Amino acid sequence: MEDCIFCKIIKGEIPSEKVYEDDEILAFKDINPAAPIHILFIPKKHIESLIHMSKKDEALIGKIYSKINEVVEKLEITQNGFRVIVNCGKDAGQEVMHLHFHLLAGAKLGPKLV
Repeated sequence: MEDCIFCKIIKGEIPSEKVYEDDEILAFKDINPAAPIHILFIPKKHIESLIHMSKKDEALIGKIYSKINEVVEKLEITQNGFRVIVNCGKDAGQEVMHLHFHLLAGAKLGPKLV
């Protein structure tokens, strides 16, 4: 998608502070953090939202959760906890129409949603 900001980040057209990257996944720090630790995990394949994923994407989504676990271990935030949020659609707060997972941690998180 040419107008997708996350696709532009994946292509390197827009800079990001990368936390993790492989052939299928990119994780980077959110430029507008809602918590002291706010990392976005995105598939490099453009998938608009969870509604738009196919059966073929199941392994990729599982891999994203596995990489989230690796990053929280590396950041040593498993003891105090963290939150993973996936917004699906505009009414749910999805602002970028590219599937992404918010990892929030580093403080006691209240009921406020991303």
